[in-house]
Order: sequence, then C-alpha cells, then structure tokens
Amino acid sequence: MSSTRVVVTGLGTTSPVGGDAPSTWDALVSGRSGVRFLTDDWAEEMPVKIAGRIAVEPTEVLERVKARRLDRSSQFALVAAMEAWKDAGLEGAEVDGDRLGVAMASGIGGVTTLLEGYDNLITKGPRRVSPLAVPMLMPNAPAANISLYVGARAAVITPVSACASGNEAIAHAVDQIRLGRADVVVAGGTEAAVHPLPMAAFANMMALSKTASGPEGGDPTTVSRPWDLARDGFVLGEGAGVLVLESEEHARARGARIYATVLGAGITADSHDIAQPDPGGRGGARAIRMAFEEGDVDPTTVAHVNAHATSTPQGDIAEGLMLHATLGSHVNEVVVTSTKSMTGHLLGGAGALEAVATVLALHHRISPPTINLDNQDPQVELDIATKARDLPLGDIVALNNSFGFGGANVAVAFGSV
Repeated sequence: MSSTRVVVTGLGTTSPVGGDAPSTWDALVSGRSGVRFLTDDWAEEMPVKIAGRIAVEPTEVLERVKARRLDRSSQFALVAAMEAWKDAGLEGAEVDGDRLGVAMASGIGGVTTLLEGYDNLITKGPRRVSPLAVPMLMPNAPAANISLYVGARAAVITPVSACASGNEAIAHAVDQIRLGRADVVVAGGTEAAVHPLPMAAFANMMALSKTASGPEGGDPTTVSRPWDLARDGFVLGEGAGVLVLESEEHARARGARIYATVLGAGITADSHDIAQPDPGGRGGARAIRMAFEEGDVDPTTVAHVNAHATSTPQGDIAEGLMLHATLGSHVNEVVVTSTKSMTGHLLGGAGALEAVATVLALHHRISPPTINLDNQDPQVELDIATKARDLPLGDIVALNNSFGFGGANVAVAFGSV
C-alpha cells in the first residue's frame, strides 16, 4: 500500500438542516431536525407526506441561467463543491488540472429531470423534450459539472452503490491520490429524490416511516428515530456533502488548513439480498476491518462512529452487531450517533454528508446527538449519544459507515490532527 497520507482540507454541504457546512454543523450539534411536511400538491395523495427537504434552495446560490441547465442533484453537488473549494483555500489558486480529480456519487441521479421529461413527452409530444435532458439526467452529471467548475482533468468518476455511494466516492478518491494519479480530489455525494415516484416506491416496499403521515398528522421532526423501539422506517432526505482531499505533501506545501486525515477505507458486498442487509452484519464488519487494516488503525483508538443507522428495524440491529464484532469490548468506550435522526436519509448523498459531520466531530471534538431516541432497542447495545458529547483529546479515530441496497458496504476511518 502507498505510504501517501491523504488529508481533508475543505468541506461543503447543503442539507435539510443548513445551507452550508457551518450552519449544518450547528444544527446537528444542537439537535435540530430538518424533517417537515411536504407542501407540494402531489404530496396530498402520497402514503408518506414528510421528508427532509433542503434548507436553502440552490437557486439562492447559483446563477439562474446556470441552475436551469442542471438537474436538482447537480445543483446540490455544485453548491456544496463551491463551498468546499473555497473552504480549502483553492478558489482563485493555481491548481494543476492534470493532477486534479473528482469523485462525486449519486444513488439515483437526475430522477427529477428524467421523470419530468417523460411527462412532457407524453403530454406535449417529443418536440417539447429538452435537448439538455440527457446531460442533465445522466448519473455522472454532478461529477462532470464539478470538474468543469474546478478545471479537473484527472479521473472524474461516479460511484453508484445506492446508499453507500457517497462514502464509496471518498474511498475511490483516496485511492486516486495514493496511486499517484492525482494530488487533489473533490469527493462526495448528492441526491435529489424527493419526488412522487421514488417516494411512492419506497413507501410501498415499507421502507419509509408512515408516522405523521396519517389523517391525524403528528410531529414530523420526531419520525426519524434510529435504534428506538418505535422505529418503523427511514425518512427521505435530499442534499449533498463534499470534501476536498489532498496528499498531505501537496496540502502542506501550500500551507492549507487540515481538518483530519483519511486513514483507510473498506468496500465489501453482502451477496445476501437486494434490499435487506445480512442480518448478522458480516459484510459490513469486513468493510470496517478492511478500513482498519488499510489505515493501520488500532480499534482501541476509535472514539466516535457516525453510524449508517437509518431507523429501519433490521438495519439498525445489524450495524450494532458489526460494531461489536470489530471493536470488541472497546465498543462500550465509543460514542455512536446517527445524524439521520435530524437530516433524514439522503441515499447516495448520505455517506458524504455524514463524512463531513464525522470530520467536524474530530475537528471540534464533539459528537452530535441522535435525537428521538426515547426507548433504545435492547438488541442494540451501544453507547448512543442523545445529547452532544465531548470527544477525548489526543490522537483519536472516527468511523463513518454506509450501507446500501444491493448489499453494498463502505466504511471510512478518519484520524484527528
């Protein structure tokens, strides 16, 4: 394995709880939820009427003409990338484009453009289909538009591994740097699937919580409740998270601020079921062990885990088993949280948004809480933060887990600086 150290120098987000990384982090630490009732006309007929809608519309950040040429997923990605690029101190800087790459993931891609384009085809005829439809809906559109923004001419890649996609993009970005193919990679994930078709599909397969969507209503902010006995499915969210990754040599040569190091990553598959996780968590545990081995991580140095924990009955239990299998008795010393309790589940953008939260947890030495955990499932024996918790000083490790349909498992280990 290459000895090249990879560091995080820039962060950007747009999420249901904030329009940028600082506001998102403040909301997460404060335990504020971004889940709310949908006001779209189509939501009236839906079995699920809540979601984690974006806090700040991208049209408030992007130029109107630019925004109209991008699918919503690309809009999110570009907003987050612009922030991360500036945060890294690279805006206006000279960067060798041949040594600059992008790894931007999406689980579904430009679903809004695709379905609205089809509606136009059926109701108005083929001449009313936008000539920009394909460049807007293609899954690699977010990555391509970021590459155009930063001038990246190294590999521009798009991992598509359902809800593990964003974390997988980070893993591939690290590989690009360690293999010597790039000095800087803009990495992350995005998703914009709050649309009637995917929402109806998820609801009909009993993946989404229907709490607060009945005729009596309820409080949507209490619905996403990872590890709680009352959990009954996830809440769909939207948004993006982006990290600027660099070789440590490149970052230090330009005097960059370093948030954290990327120690190692593991990617595995369950080969168990297209939608359900391996109930024993064996595939996810292998991914965690791979991340530890790649980064030469002593499991007893792990202090924090941003868990995948979507608030589904089976998935939350399986992840607990993974952590016990990989951390042993030290698991009782690890602060575990699920920020999905506040943001909902961003699908292909989840791992990237949660990677930003993981890096900031290390940087600020604070674990955000898991909200709505009133009655912890006794099958989940973890120390779950229900209020913001301080993390220890010294050299510590934080783990970010992501798992997706198709049996995809990704774990990334970050180290403090």
